[in-house]
Amino acid sequence: MTKKKISQTDDPIRKARHYATQAHKRISHRRKYTNQPYGIHLQAVAELVTSVTDDPEMIAAAWLHDTVEDTPVTFQDIEKEFGAGVAQLVLDLTDVSKASDGNRAVRKAIDRGHLAQAMPRAKTIKLADLIDNCRDICNNNPRFARVFLTEMAALLEVLGEGDAKLFTQAKETLSDCAASLKMERIPILSQGWGQEASSADELLSHQHAQLQFITAFTAKDIAEPLRSFDGEQKAPGILKKMEELNLYTAGVRIDGYVDGYVLPADLCKDKLATCRRQFRKDQVLDGDASLAEVIHVLTRHNHCFVSLLGSVGGIIIRSDIQKPIVRMWLFGMITLIEMNLAERIRAKWTDESWAGLISSSRLSKAKELFDERRRRKQNCDLLDCLQFSDKARIIIEDPEHLKELGFQSKSLAKQVSKELESLRNNLAHAQDIVTHDWPQIARMAKRFEKMLSR
Repeated sequence: MTKKKISQTDDPIRKARHYATQAHKRISHRRKYTNQPYGIHLQAVAELVTSVTDDPEMIAAAWLHDTVEDTPVTFQDIEKEFGAGVAQLVLDLTDVSKASDGNRAVRKAIDRGHLAQAMPRAKTIKLADLIDNCRDICNNNPRFARVFLTEMAALLEVLGEGDAKLFTQAKETLSDCAASLKMERIPILSQGWGQEASSADELLSHQHAQLQFITAFTAKDIAEPLRSFDGEQKAPGILKKMEELNLYTAGVRIDGYVDGYVLPADLCKDKLATCRRQFRKDQVLDGDASLAEVIHVLTRHNHCFVSLLGSVGGIIIRSDIQKPIVRMWLFGMITLIEMNLAERIRAKWTDESWAGLISSSRLSKAKELFDERRRRKQNCDLLDCLQFSDKARIIIEDPEHLKELGFQSKSLAKQVSKELESLRNNLAHAQDIVTHDWPQIARMAKRFEKMLSR
């Protein structure tokens, strides 16, 4: 008898492995310290989970645990592809804090509280994640490892419901790493612990201009009105209305207030109220929330809902990031980064000795532009005539600046520079930034949000 070949569709674990590795691969996501493909970490976590259970949803979620947090994939995408059970596990494993919530200690406390409420199956996966991350960080960054071990110890306090074998292994890994770092005692997480340097945080020194750009536009500036219907109405009739109005999402009113939403696929044969989805806490923003916070929500959910006068009245989806206001905001922030690069170069190389750090062809183009600007009586110097990539190249070639900016390698710094330049070019030429540049937008917004919180 011939053995039936199992397709990815029939095997959720194989499907999850392929889906997750491809999602991280599409954004060139690699391990920070070793530069290995990110799938190496996902495989390690999945193997640890497999060592204690054969639950296919848990193993699938182990492969998928970072997709919503790190890639353009949303919770709704996970639910559609793998079902509500896997989606809930991934939701439990995804941090809920925002940079605007406070400093690192505050944010970690919020995420720890979220994890404390997670189901035991999710806690088992988190234990596997901590074990692999602990080994990686302790082997490659002893300084930050001291911070991480403290945070890990605090997390273990709420992970006791996870698998006993992995819980013991996590404690032993923590103890071994602490011993290797000669940490006699791991203190409770506190406000005093330092924070790992962010590669882009230090790029912006124009504090006033930075604040102006980050806060200039808000959620209510780009939100579209959320059309809503009374929950007592019959769902089939609402489906017809949604099709007529070309609505992909509609609010549901209960006693006059919008108390949830529906998608066309949600509509049943009963009252609209029985079909509705509840708003998640991390899915609703105040109308005055920053665009960085909006993007943060849209990295996790397909819809960001906006509260106006105490009630949800607006909706933002990813395509709204194409709007002129957002494009102008993003372009302005990249310009501030470029200004800071120029400041750093002028402070380090006062006599234009930086010229030796770029190619002769790039320098020649800059000189041509400089001569033309001088002919037009424009006030500038040669550095002003360099392209963004040229300025980044100069900074990257200097080990001191590379270290100050927190980059682990030139290759990582070059990748960030390339992504920023690509985003800027697509902004300037009216290209589709959501399709081509969403990972870069999400990462940059997260950094700006963190700056705002300071």
